[in-house]
Amino acid sequence: MTSRSSVTTARASSKARAVARTQTLLKGTNGIGTVRRTVLPGGLRVVTETLPSVRSATFGIWVNVGSRDETPTLNGATHYLEHLLFKGTGTRSALDISSSIDAVGGEMNAFTAKEYTCYYARVLDTDLPLAIDVVCDMLTGSLINAEDVDAERGVILEEIAMTEDDPGDCVHDLFAHTMFGDTPLGRPVLGTVDTINALDRGQIARFYKKHYDPTHLVVAAAGNVDHATVVRQVRKAFDRAGALSRTDAEPMAPRDGSRLLRTAGKVEVVNRKTEQAHVVLGMPGLARTDERRWALGVLSTALGGGMSSRLFQEVREKRGLAYSVYSYTSGFADCGLFGVYAGCRPGQVHDVLKICRDELDKVAADGLPDDEIARAIGQLSGSTVLGLEDTGALMNRIGKSELCWGEQMSVDAMLAEIAAVTPDDVRAVAAELLGQRPSLSVIGPLKDKQADRLHHAVS
Repeated sequence: MTSRSSVTTARASSKARAVARTQTLLKGTNGIGTVRRTVLPGGLRVVTETLPSVRSATFGIWVNVGSRDETPTLNGATHYLEHLLFKGTGTRSALDISSSIDAVGGEMNAFTAKEYTCYYARVLDTDLPLAIDVVCDMLTGSLINAEDVDAERGVILEEIAMTEDDPGDCVHDLFAHTMFGDTPLGRPVLGTVDTINALDRGQIARFYKKHYDPTHLVVAAAGNVDHATVVRQVRKAFDRAGALSRTDAEPMAPRDGSRLLRTAGKVEVVNRKTEQAHVVLGMPGLARTDERRWALGVLSTALGGGMSSRLFQEVREKRGLAYSVYSYTSGFADCGLFGVYAGCRPGQVHDVLKICRDELDKVAADGLPDDEIARAIGQLSGSTVLGLEDTGALMNRIGKSELCWGEQMSVDAMLAEIAAVTPDDVRAVAAELLGQRPSLSVIGPLKDKQADRLHHAVS
């Protein structure tokens, strides 16, 4: 005889199974390049891209949390947690986690950014079930033991020190602080020595429970994968941990950049004994959802995206003032940055900055000629396709697209967007963004008089 409670449980279970919804987001050719999405009970999203012609598969889990979502006292907690999830679960030790993937010749890693975190493993297609089980176990069953928190603290402090020893990397953190000040976007992803030393196990565990809920996660797999099989294996792994039945999740608050401190004409200099001076000159850019981002991509490519770009030609080829010089964009949920980086001898900082500033002003006032824009469109189109030639890149694309945009765009659609950019589009974006008063960040062995003169570069 079946009890009423068991009937109720069966009905609830049946209802939960019915909640799972599967859609084909992009139709490939003969199944190749098909992107599908399933939303599981509890809100967990699973997206896959099928590429039967390869023998590898990359599996990843994206978390909708980054350093931007930390309070000042929790600065560095997201990255700290990323490390700790590799330290062991209820069924696997840290050695079990690493050795299981090593034993099949796979690779596993993770990265933390300002607005998201990603954990991934790349393996042979036949070993995908193992990768799914290991990564899902890490995400749902991490122990976060106090002894692991203490042991990993030293590792993270060493990582901070390693970053400090690379001024070409460190200057970008400095530029974020120059632009956004002491706000979530202005603080370093790694945290600081003081914040890392102050974090304890309780703080990190609460952060984990709050943000690592299925509604905040996107599971992505690309390569020689079968969507239904991936969904079934992911669901089994999350069900085993009871992760799909949680009902206490807090929705992510909208990221609002209106409270961010944006500065114009600010200069920050860190005097350090380095062989080169590392500089970033830049200004506010565009949010990642802004429709003008395609035009900005073309503009950035033309200005400093390759050996034929304007800044490379003017600074390096014609004058030999720097080995590395390039422009870049960073798009966030509600705002963005545009920057120009150069590394040069300290005595040539002012010459390099003058050339960069003159070129930015010239393009803001007069725009770019049609031939430079056409070349940039071709370069951006080619690099977009060439950057998607492995399963790891494909997983990154579909996972980030689902998490950040909530939709998928085919490669052909992306190429169409780039090709549709007109010279007038590029000139309009250039006039608006490059016409702003820039800010400047510098790391290097600059004398006081040199540092004082840097303010003229942004005046």
